[in-house]
Amino acid sequence: MASRVFRLYGEAYQSVTFEFEAAALNEIGFRRDRERSLTHEELGEGYELIDTVHLSTEAEGDVQSETEQLLLDRLRDKGREAVDRLPEGGIAVVENERGGGDQPKPRQTISNVVVEGENRLHFRYVVEPPLRLALYRPKG
Repeated sequence: MASRVFRLYGEAYQSVTFEFEAAALNEIGFRRDRERSLTHEELGEGYELIDTVHLSTEAEGDVQSETEQLLLDRLRDKGREAVDRLPEGGIAVVENERGGGDQPKPRQTISNVVVEGENRLHFRYVVEPPLRLALYRPKG
């Protein structure tokens, strides 16, 4: 199956995957798969915008690494669901700027909770600002 998710790198839109890793959790990053690329002209001439979706999610748990991965898995699943709803030949473009002020990042809150008389840490994550995906269909 051809890549259907793109992100702007320099002068071209490069295909990317929704494979997020908790090891790199300082921001929500994408991995270029180098399968396809589109120029600005190809996007404008070949596709029309049908919707923009804002994806956010949250996760809570007692084990930090598991909670981080749960957050990323939920975001990946929401992104895939949006892409799966595209018409045949449709694509999604990540609109958030790389390294910009609207780059989706996990925000963490840690609290102390008492469980059976013992103090434990409780981790809560939320993605802010939301991941913005522009959804396009082929023209014509």
